[in-house]
Amino acid sequence: MDPVSLAEAADALDDPWSPRLLAECNGQHVKLARMEGAFDWHAHPDVDELFLVVEGAIRIEFRDETVELDEDELHVVPAGVEHRPVADEPAVVLLFEPEGTRNTGDRVTERTTEVERR
Repeated sequence: MDPVSLAEAADALDDPWSPRLLAECNGQHVKLARMEGAFDWHAHPDVDELFLVVEGAIRIEFRDETVELDEDELHVVPAGVEHRPVADEPAVVLLFEPEGTRNTGDRVTERTTEVERR
């Protein structure tokens, strides 16, 4: 029941694209990740994925458009939509997704990771 400091959790992130589990709520995982560069193209066939930018800026590329997000902005990627997040400069992002959601969705790549608790 302790509060979570986003600043402290962000400072503890070592590797880009390795999300840390901060909290659980009604079957949803709240994860924090440092993003840098381009991630892998992927989709989550059965789940939506929410991105909330805490520090910096990212874009979410889709095959036919791009969504730009600055600090304090969010976007929900609908289930089944292929996408890849990109951060030209280091950024910190909160992710909200159902428990058990793989970071690389429907694909397994060298960036597929298990979520670590903070």
